Amino acid sequence: MPQSIIRYRTTPGQAEANAELVRAVYAELHRTRPDGFRYTTLQLDDEVTFVHIARSERDPSPILEVRAFGEFQAGIRERCAEPPVAQAFTEVGSYRFFGD
Repeated sequence: MPQSIIRYRTTPGQAEANAELVRAVYAELHRTRPDGFRYTTLQLDDEVTFVHIARSERDPSPILEVRAFGEFQAGIRERCAEPPVAQAFTEVGSYRFFGD
């Protein structure tokens, strides 16, 4: 099951625009409800660092079919002070985090 954590820092002037684009992704996900896919986005207390955590039962991930995600990705490098870095991960343990 593909799982990844993506982390990046926006420039201070782009943090809210980035958050709005992320909200649009979630609005579309709530409308389309892709099966076998879990996704969360966190904005850290420095207000410019974002962390996305994705878990998919399919490869490629259904997020790639989300139009709003394509719009989010289109300008990501211009919004960032530090570009996105993705890392795969293995869950060691969790409590209700992934909604087993």
